[in-house]
Amino acid sequence: MSSKSPSVRGVEAPPDPLRRLLLELGEALLGGGLPVHDVEEELHGLGRAMGAPDVRVAALTNGLFVALDTDEGTRFQPVGAALRFEQTADVLHLVHRLRAGEVDGSQALAELDRIRRAPARWPTWVADLGALPVGVGVCIFLQPVTANVLAAGAGSLIVVGLTVLARRLPRLRPLLPVTAGFLVALLVLSLARASLLDGPLRTIVATLAILLPGGLLVTGLSEIAAGASSAGTARLVSGAVQLALFLAGVAAAATAIGMPASALANIQVAKPSWWVIALGLALAVAGVVVNVNTPPSAVPWIVAVIAVSVTVQVVVGSVHGAAIGGLAGAVSAAVAATVVHWLPGGPLWQVLYLPAFWIVVPGSFGLLNTAQIEVGNGAQSVLAAVSAVFGVAIGTLIGSVISRIPRPSLAVAQLRA
Repeated sequence: MSSKSPSVRGVEAPPDPLRRLLLELGEALLGGGLPVHDVEEELHGLGRAMGAPDVRVAALTNGLFVALDTDEGTRFQPVGAALRFEQTADVLHLVHRLRAGEVDGSQALAELDRIRRAPARWPTWVADLGALPVGVGVCIFLQPVTANVLAAGAGSLIVVGLTVLARRLPRLRPLLPVTAGFLVALLVLSLARASLLDGPLRTIVATLAILLPGGLLVTGLSEIAAGASSAGTARLVSGAVQLALFLAGVAAAATAIGMPASALANIQVAKPSWWVIALGLALAVAGVVVNVNTPPSAVPWIVAVIAVSVTVQVVVGSVHGAAIGGLAGAVSAAVAATVVHWLPGGPLWQVLYLPAFWIVVPGSFGLLNTAQIEVGNGAQSVLAAVSAVFGVAIGTLIGSVISRIPRPSLAVAQLRA
């Protein structure tokens, strides 16, 4: 995003259909969680394709400004309700069809309204239960011990219950991080105190992985690196506050039952074999697919992209550390998603990349070190956590560039022309 936002002029000017379309689509993409620089890039490309080559767009986390040229007044559109993942995928596909000339503006607005009103693919309670296989799956390859995995399953049910409660009572939603951190940690640490399990920290983080703000932190860093400092800073602050609330809940639980700080050390009781990692990954991916209402037609491709990215992340990370592993995982996810998108009938790259991003980030691997800040590892933990998050952020930026490479056939045709 440009460092200078366009001034708001001509507020009383009659609305332009193209500008309205860009505003509505931009709001939908922001509501779907896309980084602001990606939203601006999509709208700039759409404007050029629809006869407005000088379109100006300035996106923020809570809305966007759009003007069709330098002499026209700028309009602001605030972001409304967040979109589900399958709705975001449909909006991205709509943008792609608009740029290809398959639909016109009025048809696009009608379809966008239909997308917003579309019901979820399955009941909300089913999507919420996706947190159970995510927590169990992440625990399987973070702490592959039967007692810990069972504790993660029980803790995941607590997370599901709190998520349902926060949806029904929106005023309680700000308390979700600290409450989830406290109750999950209370359960796991109580079992550890009774000598029923060891290495509780990894079990706690695995259980909370679906709620932790790893994606928010990485998106904020990638926005700052891309020049969208206002949006990136806002996301970083929001993610840091959420993370602090999770840590406060865990610390409060440890204090409540009298557990020493040493009990929260990052200890791996048993190292998983390759088939255990594969099993845990399969469960986690299945949970994410259910939790975000993934479009069924894209599921096989998403699984393939995730398998490639996680394999690269684990192999590279085991040799060079979490930061380089996260970078390699993010880049490989982008490459795999782009190649699949090039295939005839392949889904859009964002639809493939975002689930892989959620698995690569996960609020567990890099943030394990952050969790230890509470137990006295201080500067070393901060450095390790920040480097891990930065690694995925840089990989995401590189992946964004890779995704814009045209299909080889199109590139050859343009050269011959």
